[in-house]
Amino acid sequence: MSQNPIIRWERDDDGIVVLTIDDPNQRVNTMNAEFVDALEAALDRIETERDTVAGVVVTSGKDTFFAGGDLNDLRDATKDRIDEFAEFVDRNSALLRRLETIGRPVVAAVNGSALGGGLELALAAHHRVALDGPRNYVGLPEVTLGLLPGAGGVVRSVRMLGVERALSELLLQGQRRTVRSALELGIIDELVESKSELIVVSKKWILAHPEPVQPWDVKGYRIPGGAPGDRSEPLHSKLPAIPALLRKQSKGAHYPAPKNIVSAAVESAQVDFDNALRIEARYFLDLATGQVAKNMIQAFFFDMQSVNGARGRSADRTPWRASKAVVLGAGMMGAGIAYECARAGIDVVLKDVSVEAAERGKGYSHKLIDKQIAAGRTSSDKGDALLARITPTDRPEAAEGADLVIEAVFEDPAVKAQVLAEIEPYLAEGALIGSNTSTLPITGLAENVSRPEDFIGLHFFSPVDRMPLLEIIKGNKSSPDTLSRALDLAKQISKTPIVVNDSRGFFTSRVIGTFINEALALLGEGVPAATIEQASSQAGYPAPVLQLTDELNLELLRRVRDAAQRAAEEGGQTWVGHPAEVVLDRMLSEYGRAGRLAGAGFYEYDGNRKRTRLWTGLPDAFGGENTDLPFGDVVERLLFAEVIETVKCLDEGVLEAIPDANVGSILGIGFPGWTGGVLQFIDGYEGGVAGFVARAQYLAETYSERFTPPESLLQLAESGTTLARSRSAELVGTP
Repeated sequence: MSQNPIIRWERDDDGIVVLTIDDPNQRVNTMNAEFVDALEAALDRIETERDTVAGVVVTSGKDTFFAGGDLNDLRDATKDRIDEFAEFVDRNSALLRRLETIGRPVVAAVNGSALGGGLELALAAHHRVALDGPRNYVGLPEVTLGLLPGAGGVVRSVRMLGVERALSELLLQGQRRTVRSALELGIIDELVESKSELIVVSKKWILAHPEPVQPWDVKGYRIPGGAPGDRSEPLHSKLPAIPALLRKQSKGAHYPAPKNIVSAAVESAQVDFDNALRIEARYFLDLATGQVAKNMIQAFFFDMQSVNGARGRSADRTPWRASKAVVLGAGMMGAGIAYECARAGIDVVLKDVSVEAAERGKGYSHKLIDKQIAAGRTSSDKGDALLARITPTDRPEAAEGADLVIEAVFEDPAVKAQVLAEIEPYLAEGALIGSNTSTLPITGLAENVSRPEDFIGLHFFSPVDRMPLLEIIKGNKSSPDTLSRALDLAKQISKTPIVVNDSRGFFTSRVIGTFINEALALLGEGVPAATIEQASSQAGYPAPVLQLTDELNLELLRRVRDAAQRAAEEGGQTWVGHPAEVVLDRMLSEYGRAGRLAGAGFYEYDGNRKRTRLWTGLPDAFGGENTDLPFGDVVERLLFAEVIETVKCLDEGVLEAIPDANVGSILGIGFPGWTGGVLQFIDGYEGGVAGFVARAQYLAETYSERFTPPESLLQLAESGTTLARSRSAELVGTP
């Protein structure tokens, strides 16, 4: 047995070589330069010692098989270095091609997850054996980072599954499949129950198949479903619908990866294998050197890694875990929080003013479980066990001994104070006390409990079972231990946390308010409602802005506005009104249209509150004939309103770290993912910070001073650096 820093080589008595990938410098194996060098050396040795090699098993010395490309390398790829990067991509692709044509059977023994480059490596083997397990995934998720597979993933998956299935079931959505699901799809060939079987089964296959060849290397091989241009195959009639489907899914937003994936799949299916790889590489390089991929890699990998990390806490600390939670308020938010806690194995007391109301709240979990059982995602036994952990009640003493309370009642400080005072005597000593408020300052709410140091804001997003974000708000007296426990809770209930400091509206509610206000201001200026909706869709927001406003409810928005105005005036500040207020007040007071719950808002609704069309009275109410504004200006007014407000949050100390802003904006308030988040949008803007500042000044001069860039950005533009480099990347944690 000989050693290599990255790939260990071991040959048995049958001549089968096991190549174990185990990069000593990384937690997971990645397709970096060191791996490529090691793979080339291993292939050289196989060819040199061909007469003594009966076959090859490729496996991993880590819990994960292979994690894919090194995202640090991909983030640094630029168009002015494209030749250098292309050389690396071509070399990597050529090595995998060499592996599958080396003249000996090759088996991928997939001992954990194989995502991205990991699956590409496995697809280059002649046979794939995977360790079964619900947490072992395979897939090609590159599209979620603004990329496409660049080491043969498109070419091989198309030849295995056909153009249509490869696109829909693997490439365009970037699905992560369990290995069992991958077996059904056909990209995994065998499953084993234990690691000890993995190599044994792999070697057995090699001995039974001494001279394998990839199907696509057999003369006359036809791609399943046919190649583009073959009128006799089913693909011919389906192919024209694919671009239309892409346009429908993207709504015109700036996501180039799906287009490149379709182009690579269709074009590569019409040529020989080696030219197919060249086509794939060309489309990959176009994305990898573009700004969108850099934005998405920053947000969805590096920033996500940061917010989910230790955040300044000791890595060897024992995480705190809640065992019994009390959720105060069984409305939609409280019911969703109760479900999430119960799903995490926490016993939950769901309290409301009456048992009937609490039972209705538990009914929300019943409905979710019933849907999961019907879809085959859970069993009746598991569903019953989850429901058994939720106890609906109207009795505060049912909270006896709880180590966690989450208040989720009406946004009224007096109501919140009442329910917390009622429950606090029954809590365990030092229990974590959280308030699910979206706007009310946490420091003020903390005055209503006897232990303000244990009090913290826990802002969930609706619907709680589907929204992944948890905004944690530190009050002035929240202790470091309380923050640490809140972060532990987020992990326990599988939420992505961001941490912000206290202020009215915190970060997410404050910033999304500027988005809605800008849309209402545009409407008040006579811009057609349909144009505003189309602009927000093409910007990349998940829901058109007026539709979102109806869902949030105009009455709630007015209450939040009025509360903010009172607080400002009581604090001796002059309230500066926004043009949106006129539209909001007229919609409610003059037209009685409060949104979807009221059955009438910016949209019309049928008897079941199903949205039908934009309210036909909007042109009479607000004009709708102002078509002079350039469409790009409408789009950027929506985006810039949120970005500039976020910079103010950063300047004021509401935000302490850029990753919190980027992740929170995408996961919590739907800021377009292609931008990389509200602050990455500035660094990724054409011309960088200086380009953003110039555009903001144009918007301020043309439309409103609210687009005036903050002084901090003006200084940054002069310095020539990026926002990310100018601020510490260390996240809020505990001292």
